Amino acid sequence: MAILFISCQDNYKRVGEEAVKPVFPQGIAQNFTLTYTETVDEMNTEDESDSRVIAVLSSPVTEDFDNQDFKYRTFPEGLKVDFYDEKNQKSVITADYGIVYSQTNLIDLQGNVIIESHDGKKLETPQLFYDRANNWIFTEETFTYTNPQDGTIMDGEGMDFNRDFTFFNAHKTYGLMTLKEE
Repeated sequence: MAILFISCQDNYKRVGEEAVKPVFPQGIAQNFTLTYTETVDEMNTEDESDSRVIAVLSSPVTEDFDNQDFKYRTFPEGLKVDFYDEKNQKSVITADYGIVYSQTNLIDLQGNVIIESHDGKKLETPQLFYDRANNWIFTEETFTYTNPQDGTIMDGEGMDFNRDFTFFNAHKTYGLMTLKEE
């Protein structure tokens, strides 16, 4: 009888997905809206007029994983970000899923990522990264860039650009594009 109980002992070492410990968020918020503001000058406790809204992030659900060694926040049901420039012109970014990595200032947007600028330019891609520290946006995925001012639609794979589209570097391109001579 003792041999039977000794042979039933579980000596199997867990590896792979079995060994992964579950990770739980420290907080979950529904109907989440976060407004980013900036001030030109240092504000006193009652000053209001010197600040301006630079971005409004909204999402149906956000999960906060700041309780982990590598802190991050997820937006599992998608997100929308309204950006405002110095002239208060609005550009919009939407995605099906997002992750904000707090320690590296990197934002990873996934699934139907669309950027629509205030002047009608539109970028569509399945995944996009935004480096907040350097105001740099990049992807290695396929993309479609539409510029109604020039009447161009550019398709390509991999690109990077600054936040206000003044510098744009496409890695591989194909499609119809009109170039103006100077």
